[in-house]
Amino acid sequence: MTSQPLNIGFVGLGIMGAPMASHLINAGHRLFVYTRGKMPEAIANSGATQCSSARDVAERADITILMVPDTCDVEAVLFSEKGVAAGLRQGKVVVDMSSISPIATKTFAQKINALGCDYLDAPVSGGEVGAKNATLSIMVGGPDAVFERVKPLFERMGKNITLVGGNGDGQTAKVANQIIVALNIEAVAEGLLFAARAGADPARVRQALMCGFASSKILEVHGERMVKRSFDPGFRIELHQKDLNLALSSARALGVSLPNTATAQELFNSCVAHGGKAWDHSAMVRALEKMANFEIGQKVA
Repeated sequence: MTSQPLNIGFVGLGIMGAPMASHLINAGHRLFVYTRGKMPEAIANSGATQCSSARDVAERADITILMVPDTCDVEAVLFSEKGVAAGLRQGKVVVDMSSISPIATKTFAQKINALGCDYLDAPVSGGEVGAKNATLSIMVGGPDAVFERVKPLFERMGKNITLVGGNGDGQTAKVANQIIVALNIEAVAEGLLFAARAGADPARVRQALMCGFASSKILEVHGERMVKRSFDPGFRIELHQKDLNLALSSARALGVSLPNTATAQELFNSCVAHGGKAWDHSAMVRALEKMANFEIGQKVA
């Protein structure tokens, strides 16, 4: 138990939000929660106070955390008639841990600041496993003093916690993360598919590469998924598609070309066209396999 329990609001109790909120409850904080879907059993039985709206959460909490799917969801949670903004008083803090547009984030922060409240964008990386194990990487944008105030809460949910810069910079870091992850998945998929089609054992090739300069977390975790044909999420392709849409739209606004990001997105699009929006993002390999008319693990004729 923490010696100074806080009144914390949490909006969005999905696959990521529910375990994140549970860690804060287990730390002894008083939680006020709201979710559009079914209330998770663990939260319902935890002693957290269930609220009727996001506004109700914000009225009761000193720090309100959001964990919802997309930019439009954050905007609705913040600024709808029964949204967070309607329940804020001067001095309160809003922390958006969703993965959304960096450009929209700056606008949202300005609107919350105009109410006399502080705003942090703090998207996470690490997926469901990281959320459950409290090992998320958390990339934060916002004022130093507000970051220090909220940091003890971040430490209950993650391990690698970095103040990147001002509002929007946390989201920018997350978009960069998703670009790098997608391109690494594509590289591992191409390498293992090539090895398998050439007649080598892809599991042994992966093992050999794990000891060399090509070693990576993606090769370790998602390379194994590709070899074992284990594509239950994890992190769903449709969510990674959303993040790459943010990357590509932001890049257009900045006048930056991201050609390989665009290619990765097309491979995800192909997976979705074959019914794979809920596959783990490592299943990007299936799009390459369709083009090769060959699957990793298949015997060479």
